[in-house]
Amino acid sequence: MSEPIRPSEGLRNVRYEIRGRLARRAHEMERMGHEIISLNIGNPGLFGFRTPETMRLAMIENLRESEAYCHQKGIFPAREAVVMQQQARGVQGVSADDVFIGNGVSELIDLVLRALLNDGDEVLVPSPDYPLWSAAVTLNGGKAVYYPCLPRDGFVPDPDAVEAQITRRTRAIVIINPNNPTGAVYPRAVLERLARIAEKHGLVVFADEIYDQILYDRAEFVPMATLVHDTLCATMSGLSKVYRACGYRVGWAAFSGRVRAAADYLAALELLSSLRLCSNVPAQWAVQTALGGYQSIHELTAPGGRLYESRAAIIDAAAVSPYLRLQAPRGALYAFVGIDTDVIPIDDQAFALDLLEQKHVLVAPGTSFNVSYRNHFRVTNLPDAATLRTVFQRMHELLAAYAAGAQELPPRVVDATARFK
Repeated sequence: MSEPIRPSEGLRNVRYEIRGRLARRAHEMERMGHEIISLNIGNPGLFGFRTPETMRLAMIENLRESEAYCHQKGIFPAREAVVMQQQARGVQGVSADDVFIGNGVSELIDLVLRALLNDGDEVLVPSPDYPLWSAAVTLNGGKAVYYPCLPRDGFVPDPDAVEAQITRRTRAIVIINPNNPTGAVYPRAVLERLARIAEKHGLVVFADEIYDQILYDRAEFVPMATLVHDTLCATMSGLSKVYRACGYRVGWAAFSGRVRAAADYLAALELLSSLRLCSNVPAQWAVQTALGGYQSIHELTAPGGRLYESRAAIIDAAAVSPYLRLQAPRGALYAFVGIDTDVIPIDDQAFALDLLEQKHVLVAPGTSFNVSYRNHFRVTNLPDAATLRTVFQRMHELLAAYAAGAQELPPRVVDATARFK
């Protein structure tokens, strides 16, 4: 008998649980006829959100111009639109040559790290993080070093703690703001300190700002590129979230700061971009219309808007629960909810599995986002408020059953003394 075909050892420490074991089980249950409320992915189109019509029309009108490969960095109108947005925000010295269009930010995360890292190089990544950053660092031979963003601090990092983790192998820092999975929006003073730390140590700043306009209750978004001057800054964003166009697969990385000193690095990035020929051309024609047109996202995030009201439903449900704890999200499309382990010593993976099997609700366990504590889970606020109230009622029923002893606690539990401190 032939030997089994084994996967690469390089995948040993690569995880993406958002679409992992629990998501596969949810699909199995759906095939069996169960109706699953899936809150594990921020995918607006699955919840009835539409891409603005003007963007669809821009694609259709330019289909004849979309049949050939375009420049490896992307079509000029799309890159120029990104430049104009950066300039309007106060970012100086950016040109279309400094912008790379990719098949979503996901592809660009891989490319910018592949062009930068040697084996063993370190990248500072927030904990909790969006796990693609950790995976891409690992896949490109690097080591993800996590700086804590603790619940007690509103999931905002402590710049002094970040700087204490820098070594001679540290090459870059990832800043996700507004944050996925927590919804935290970082204060200007914190971002300024992180910028100075990056400049002091010569770190490349990767500013993941895909949720830049999804803000609530007058939260202030400060573009990192307006603060970083004496090192290289890559601003990464796209059409997926603000413009509800996940399937278009259009993202960009705009470089600012010490661009001339990074000429060799950017040449390497262009080489990698050339190897994949170009990114999806038809959807690039929607970028100029998206960035230069009416910003309908503000209607959704204002009081009375669907995203605002759904977020409010989550906040209200957590506030009245004797079992749940929540730092109210101020941006993005998620809430990172904690279970009070003084009341119920529960493990996030086991709770998520019980919630799926018994209550037909799919969430992403907190450990999926590279945290050491095991009592959080992430939900998206994309469903309507009524659906989310139903979800939290089902959670309450399960947690109340645990507390009353009517439902046996899952076999994997966490000692309440091991909570984050």
